[in-house]
Amino acid sequence: MLVVITYDVSTIDASGRKRLRKVSKLCQDYGIRVQNSVFECVVDSTQLKQLKLKLLETMNSNKDSLRVYRLGDNYKSKVEHFGVKESIDLEGPLIL
Repeated sequence: MLVVITYDVSTIDASGRKRLRKVSKLCQDYGIRVQNSVFECVVDSTQLKQLKLKLLETMNSNKDSLRVYRLGDNYKSKVEHFGVKESIDLEGPLIL
């Protein structure tokens, strides 16, 4: 299934900047960055549970925000892209 993960981490202090790097790295382990704090991830339900658990352990719920959008398996008809950044086939080969 395709999930879109967005986050906003408070970077006012050093611990926030460290959390931001950790959240970004976790998302990169499961998907592709499509904008600064937006990732598209093709995962199964177990991987999604693991990712959410890791993200929730990393973030500070009093300062940070996390959103997970589940687009499901038939996501290709639900996603439109416009503009300069080229779309990537998440299920295709990752040769750039």
